[in-house]
Amino acid sequence: MTSLINDIVAASLETKRRYFEEQSDRVKAAAALISSAFREGGKLLLFGNGGSSCDAQHIAGEFVNRFLNGNRRALPALSLSTDGGVLTCLANDTGFENVFARQVEAFGSKGDVCLAISTSGNSANVVAAIKQAKSMGLLVIGMLGRDGGQCAPLCDLALTVQHEDTQRIQETHNLIGHILCELVELDLFAAEEGQKDVDL
Repeated sequence: MTSLINDIVAASLETKRRYFEEQSDRVKAAAALISSAFREGGKLLLFGNGGSSCDAQHIAGEFVNRFLNGNRRALPALSLSTDGGVLTCLANDTGFENVFARQVEAFGSKGDVCLAISTSGNSANVVAAIKQAKSMGLLVIGMLGRDGGQCAPLCDLALTVQHEDTQRIQETHNLIGHILCELVELDLFAAEEGQKDVDL
């Protein structure tokens, strides 16, 4: 059992090491897009299914509350999987594939950024929401897995963890999310804290 644990940890670390060795510039670019949206009065809309829904809620919570900087103002990030009444109404009346697209239509405005999360890149409701966002002029960052699926070519910026195991993808997505939160905080609030600004 100890050997199995060590193998799992090694696989997770190797997935992260390889991803950030190859894709750190894209993560930095994603942070810059989010930071710019917040600076200009825009919002971050996040959505995904299952574990990706939990990641969306987690990241939104870090932005609304705080990540490292306890004194900063709240940042407008909204997870679209948190309102059970809206989700079940939409799923019941128009189909589950519309549960995020309809909310993007309701809450999105030009200048906002969407963070679409899908480990397969092929979730029908995520694809539909990206298309809705693009039709409204929103920027879309995809936090994806495998080969990026149908989502990748629709996104303005795709952060794709090229791995076949969902758990390795999700573990890397979690770290990407934390890095985005930290970089955005540093970019927007470092001067207030007397810290050195980051160059996004």
